[in-house]
Amino acid sequence: MADFLVEVAGDPTEEAGTRWRLHVDVASNQTSGGTGIILESPTGVIYKQSIKFEFPVSNNQAEYEALLGGLILAQEVGATRLEVCNDSQVVISQVNGSYQARDSLLQKYLEKVKELTKQFE
Repeated sequence: MADFLVEVAGDPTEEAGTRWRLHVDVASNQTSGGTGIILESPTGVIYKQSIKFEFPVSNNQAEYEALLGGLILAQEVGATRLEVCNDSQVVISQVNGSYQARDSLLQKYLEKVKELTKQFE
């Protein structure tokens, strides 16, 4: 997918002071869920991706899945400066360190997010 995006959009290298924007949104219920990911380049090129979960997922798990998917997409297209827009206060507060992730599964998600975010400003 990343090769296709680069081919369609051209070279994704960034100028100093420019940022990519990542927007994620989710929907979940007791049996499944899904997510929408929108990644906007500094030049205004928009990449959209949707994911349907084929397994039961909580809202917070879906939020983390969406964030991870967006971070991986941003990494694949070569983004280095990234602004993340997410409406989940729990997930954003856990990532920023103002909330603790007490659930063991959410702790694993948080570790993976922190690992991936080290690659971005």
